[in-house]
Amino acid sequence: MNVTSLLLLLTTLLTACSTYEIKAPEPGESGWAPTVPMSGKTLAASDDGSLYHRDYMFTLFQDRRAYRTGDILTVTLDESTQSSKKADTSLAKSSSIDVPSPTIGSKTKNSLAATIAGDTDFSGTSSSSQQNTLSGYITVTVAQVMPNGVLHIRGEKWIRLNQGDEYLRLDGLVRVEDIDLANRISSQRLANAHITYAGRGALADANQTGWLTRFFNSSLSPF
Repeated sequence: MNVTSLLLLLTTLLTACSTYEIKAPEPGESGWAPTVPMSGKTLAASDDGSLYHRDYMFTLFQDRRAYRTGDILTVTLDESTQSSKKADTSLAKSSSIDVPSPTIGSKTKNSLAATIAGDTDFSGTSSSSQQNTLSGYITVTVAQVMPNGVLHIRGEKWIRLNQGDEYLRLDGLVRVEDIDLANRISSQRLANAHITYAGRGALADANQTGWLTRFFNSSLSPF
């Protein structure tokens, strides 16, 4: 192998392995920053002394809930998924052909007798099981209020540990009617939910395989 071929091979390997590299997120990224209302003014009391204000949600039987851009909402994480799959396949086939000894006149040719037999047997078994659970709390802000009143919420939580960072990101759509008296909502009530829980640092790096191992386990490996 000449130098040119070796360089092409190394370039292919590095290009293939680069597809497995995931850029580690950073806290405070602009896409996950809290949404600030366009008008930063404080709403004044009504001139007639009424407790009602048209820019606030007000009900007689519960506290004020999040419903405007920039309002804070707490999401209760209650995610639990479990899946299992099992398949059994069995296939068998048997066939045989007997050719008796031919008789010519009064003589039988035993040496011409033949027997052909064939057997085919196949058996396969596969099973898969997966279970995930996520519980906790994350407080986010309302990023957008849609014309139909649905709230688009988004936020993140970062926890600095001794061996790295743990972060949680959440994005989804909620109805104001699903928010409880304590201004909380279950993650099971989110539409188009995107929940990410991961980490970075020494512990997260130790749980990842090397780039060469990932290459040989990928579809690009010729072996």
